[in-house]
Amino acid sequence: MSADKINNGGGEPPSPARPRRRGLLIMLAAILLAAALAGHRFVPNVRGLGSLIDSGAPFLGLGVPLLALAALLRRSRRALVAVLLPALTWGALFGRAWLPARADGPVELRVASQNLKAGNPDQAATLRTLVATDPDLIALQEIAGGRGDAVGETLRGRYPHRAVESTVALSSRWPIREYVGVDTGLEWTRALRAIVAVPQGDVVVYVVHLGSARAGRTATRDHTVERLATALRRDGAKRIIVLGDLNTATTDRVMSTLTDQLRDAQADAGRGFGFTWPSALPVTRPDHVLYRGLTAVSAGVVRTPASDHRAVVAGFRR
Repeated sequence: MSADKINNGGGEPPSPARPRRRGLLIMLAAILLAAALAGHRFVPNVRGLGSLIDSGAPFLGLGVPLLALAALLRRSRRALVAVLLPALTWGALFGRAWLPARADGPVELRVASQNLKAGNPDQAATLRTLVATDPDLIALQEIAGGRGDAVGETLRGRYPHRAVESTVALSSRWPIREYVGVDTGLEWTRALRAIVAVPQGDVVVYVVHLGSARAGRTATRDHTVERLATALRRDGAKRIIVLGDLNTATTDRVMSTLTDQLRDAQADAGRGFGFTWPSALPVTRPDHVLYRGLTAVSAGVVRTPASDHRAVVAGFRR
């Protein structure tokens, strides 16, 4: 028997290529995941596909720990290093949302926005939870079904000033100088623009409920976003707050026509993604507080009973 056979137990010599192939699929998956994260906005927005991928982009990060675990099980250092690529890409895109808020100082104006849900079975409970956050302005959407007057009566004691346009409303502690409906291209007007005389000076407040979006059907929503963006571009007010259900996620490319003009309170003064829908287990954020001419000091999400949306709140100073 030869020495080679004795040393190798009579078997074939090990293949040098086998260790190199260990974890190769994991490495490829990591590269593809990083590419999907970095390039999700390059996917054509045909029938809303791009918007759908944009909205779900933060959840692609769930692939990172799965790939890391697979690399550990395969005992592949190269694969584990490769997983750093999508991890760093996700962090660059979305990690800022988890950093401590930079703004501080006293809150001079508190706002809240709630999609009340048409047919809400216990709107009083929803409003009580909202009022408990002590806002100066409360924006409501979906006050349909003859419930508008009931909502006004519930809030009238603490919020004597009110503006209503179809299914949206603004209740205020401070006088509302004037308000008008805002046409966003829907069959009926469900947005308004109000001038509120807060102690620090007039603030223009938009309360908005834009068109709905469904998988493969986003044209109406996209059109209403553009109509709102056009109205804001023409608005010469120095201080503006937009409150409402915009039916578009923060990460959706369609949102950029608004965030090019306004800042996002959740991004500036909140922590995390601030998901609001569906209320029981939210996976996206259609409800927003956008602004200009002010400084966002705080922002967050409040779970309210009986609605399918959580409320959004924010605090501002000049």
